[in-house]
Amino acid sequence: MPGTYSQIYLQYVFAVKGRENLLLKPWREDVFKYISGIITAKQQKSIIVNGVSDHVHVFAGIKPSMGISDLIRDIKNNSSNFINDQKFTGRKFSWQEGYGVFSYSQSQIKNVYEYIARQEEHHRKRTFREEYIGLLKKFEVEYNEKYLFDWLE
Repeated sequence: MPGTYSQIYLQYVFAVKGRENLLLKPWREDVFKYISGIITAKQQKSIIVNGVSDHVHVFAGIKPSMGISDLIRDIKNNSSNFINDQKFTGRKFSWQEGYGVFSYSQSQIKNVYEYIARQEEHHRKRTFREEYIGLLKKFEVEYNEKYLFDWLE
């Protein structure tokens, strides 16, 4: 019997509640590894997880049976529980509501990977707001400023 084969490449972008700079370097990598583990446990392909102190980029290959919103819900719920259980912040941690999700082709994987890997370098020149709105425009996503993340700038 023939099977169904596919691979959908998605980049998720989401922020710390209140856009606070809470993802600190001493433990940030642990959180990114944990998020990668969540993706793998859901039988999806974690390509790269990286970010800076106030937001995260997740690049993953997902199967059509995985709901886009289901994966990000599980990532946010489980990783915030992990951060709180580890007491990394000294207070209750949570992610901001909402997220961005953008799709890519196989030929774009290397460029997206490198872009996400260089987040700290990238954000020396460009704010998260500029980056996020740039992604929305690049992918021609209609949006209302009122419903975007809370911006600190």
